[in-house]
Amino acid sequence: MSALSRRNLLTWTAALGGSAAVLSTTEALAAPTVPQQVGPAANPAITVGPADVRFAGLTRGQNQRFVSNPESVCLPSTTEQVVAAVGDAARRGKRIGVRSGGHCYENFVDNPDVRVLIDMTQMNAIAHDTKMNAIMVEAGAELGDVYDTLYKRWGVCLPGGSCYTVGVGGHVTGSGYGPLSRRHGYISDHVYAVEVVVVDAGGNARAIVATREADDPNRELWWAHTGGGGGAFGVVTRFWFRAPNATGTDPAKLLPVPPREAWIHRREWAWDQMTPERFARLLRNYGTWMERNSGPDSPYTGLFSRLELTTRAYGPFHLVVQIDAGLPNAARLLNDFLNAVGEGVGVTPTVTDHRKLPWLHATGWPGMWMSNPTDRYKYKSSYHRKGFTDAQIAALYEQLTNTDYAQLPFVVSIASFGGKVNTVAPDATANPHRDSVMKLLWGTAWQGPADDDRHVGWHQRFYQAVYRDTGGVPVPNDVTDGCFINYCDIDISDPAWNASGVPWHDLYFKGNYRRLQQAKKAYDPRDVFKHAQSIRLP
Repeated sequence: MSALSRRNLLTWTAALGGSAAVLSTTEALAAPTVPQQVGPAANPAITVGPADVRFAGLTRGQNQRFVSNPESVCLPSTTEQVVAAVGDAARRGKRIGVRSGGHCYENFVDNPDVRVLIDMTQMNAIAHDTKMNAIMVEAGAELGDVYDTLYKRWGVCLPGGSCYTVGVGGHVTGSGYGPLSRRHGYISDHVYAVEVVVVDAGGNARAIVATREADDPNRELWWAHTGGGGGAFGVVTRFWFRAPNATGTDPAKLLPVPPREAWIHRREWAWDQMTPERFARLLRNYGTWMERNSGPDSPYTGLFSRLELTTRAYGPFHLVVQIDAGLPNAARLLNDFLNAVGEGVGVTPTVTDHRKLPWLHATGWPGMWMSNPTDRYKYKSSYHRKGFTDAQIAALYEQLTNTDYAQLPFVVSIASFGGKVNTVAPDATANPHRDSVMKLLWGTAWQGPADDDRHVGWHQRFYQAVYRDTGGVPVPNDVTDGCFINYCDIDISDPAWNASGVPWHDLYFKGNYRRLQQAKKAYDPRDVFKHAQSIRLP
């Protein structure tokens, strides 16, 4: 792997912020609120077959481990075209896959069983909808374009991830998060309505608009798309965003206002001075600080950080931080945080970046503009209600300093969490993870398919070792709280890697899974939309 590729992995994971996800798909059975034109009179979508020069480029996403071979790729530009494509595939009994930004970590989209792949990237409009009194964003829009448009047109923002090329469809349905989430919650907390193309019990495709209004007969469909993940109910075509506490009709007041400026900071520690004791002190400091400063009233809700642990063979590991520069004493708050993390460690870090930037520029730092879509990846996740246990710290140190895996980057990215996220009841949205203080992304990258088993296997053993005391996975208990559906991981469905007795769906959805199953029954009774970890029919 080139030096650029290795740097790309670290840059990507530092900024991911919950951005990767299963494509936007969902379901619905009730009467549609938006009439659709279907049949020969409808304007047909672009359709690409295997003989087309575009086919190879449209049958894979960011992760080169997975390539699909559908009969056709459909690129709709309207909801009507999605209804037509879904209806035709359902009538012919063809498995459907849906791609928004192409950042799914597993083969849920690029799967050999998918015969019709719907690529949503041509549906990328962003507009103020006066009838809905909300900002409408189509599912194929990328986060970078969304942030840029919201900022320039109305001076507002959404608390999503920092990977600019991630598609809105999967990011939102799985509850993406990012640097503003400690202040404003998950991005899905701001969804007012969602339009979903579903297939009813009779095999008929239709589009339904579901809102969060208490008297909306399709409210459960809305609820399922506030953290239930994509690919399980239907095809999301667009969202309408309005903050839960928004009032009035001015689009400049419908969503949060971003900071004017942000401080960004990056520092790194060399492994050659990092003894087990010093490493343990650093991780305890970080975890303890998160436990004490992640409440909704903390002055630190405007701070977002990631402690990026890399292998010793790769080089120094680092801490990246962003903080709202408009906070009272923002520079002092940042300095106090950095001192608390480093207190008593005994190793002086090297500061590699420290600047104040306009928010629009800072939100893309380090961003995903440098991501490498030619690599192969494996990722895992975990929520932590508390800092690491001594056993977990010891396992992290042992694995990260293990010379058996010396040639590639491996990252455990430990993000600050909590704040506003934790003010919402676990069942108010489909995402039940509402009391964690840290959120972890575990990742590695390589290039050659011949190396898949070696790298995936090492990753599996690393993760299993850290959570050995709870069956190899971060079960919901007083320290950990399960996994993140947007960082999907097929291994947690495998008893060889999950011996906890807690099934994959409870690691993702906990007590909300049964309700999600009822939504599945109501809006996708034929199980048209499915993948290896989609919501199952009850």
